[in-house]
Amino acid sequence: MDTSKTMLAVVKPKAAPGAEIREVKVPAFGPRDVLVKVKVASICGTDLHIFQWDRWAQKRIHPPLVPGHEFCGNVVALGDEVTSVKEGDFVSAEMHVACGKCLQCRTGDAHICQNVKIIGVDSDGAFAEYVVIPETNIWKLDPAIPQEYASILDPLGNAVHAVLAGEIAAKTVGITGCGPIGLFSIAVARAVGASQVFAIEVNEHRRRIAKEMHADFVLDPSKEDVRSVVLEKTDGLGIDVVLEMAGHPSAIRTAFDIVRRGGRISLLGLTSKPISLNFSEDIIFKGITVQGINGRRMYQTWYQMTALLKNGKLDLHPAITDRMAMTDFSKGMDRLKTGEASKILLYPNGNH
Repeated sequence: MDTSKTMLAVVKPKAAPGAEIREVKVPAFGPRDVLVKVKVASICGTDLHIFQWDRWAQKRIHPPLVPGHEFCGNVVALGDEVTSVKEGDFVSAEMHVACGKCLQCRTGDAHICQNVKIIGVDSDGAFAEYVVIPETNIWKLDPAIPQEYASILDPLGNAVHAVLAGEIAAKTVGITGCGPIGLFSIAVARAVGASQVFAIEVNEHRRRIAKEMHADFVLDPSKEDVRSVVLEKTDGLGIDVVLEMAGHPSAIRTAFDIVRRGGRISLLGLTSKPISLNFSEDIIFKGITVQGINGRRMYQTWYQMTALLKNGKLDLHPAITDRMAMTDFSKGMDRLKTGEASKILLYPNGNH
């Protein structure tokens, strides 16, 4: 295609709050790159951090930048050395670009690459009509997978990675924090045979969606004694697997309070500052396993996600609360700030 053309994109033009819709050049691509026409992109909490220009964004982001790291679309052009995809293919992508050379990359842990670069954070991303992806990071999709689901594989992958990071079938599962990844975790845990799912969330809108996602128990930690309810429902044992998705000190405290002796805690929520734990009581005497969950395993998680989506086991629709034209990006940011929206989908062509 003619890459001298222009396109509309969400642009963070300078080191300050906000973003603009601008006409920019369609990005150039190299011999091992793929140019994708974006069908649907979805907004992540990271995009809100970039928009608001918080402390993290000020340290990490170097404007001008086109944000956006969750999307699906169709291949429209290829570099000369690309062999695994063709024009017209329906694709998404792993937006963490690993270096392939560090110890982690060379020993099967590319998802925690020391030199990772994230498309939409460190380089221009998918809040645009076109995005460039290295061939190594393209994920070909079955056309039967709905576009809405195809655009949220990044956060769904976080959920699949966390849920499947240990034994899960016939286990009780607790989820602290029901943002999009927490909500997706309910669906994933259900699909892979968890016996009971406890969703713990202070936000009323998120609790309502957690019920729609078929959590067995939905608890408000600001009004209920979560530990007492959990012990009552688990014959005094506590929960086998706790997935911590909030990153809030009180949610993390709750996670360690409700996990059973010998259980597992998988930590994905990011804390804004250090928090304190009683290592003796919370970890050592309980004999629990504590895991850090970062990104998606490349590419094990992607195969697992695809398998779950292809057999129709995941109903994620309750978590998709808003659909809007990409030009209404700022409205999406306002919706996120209210706490009433969960997953927001953006459509570059305006149709949804």
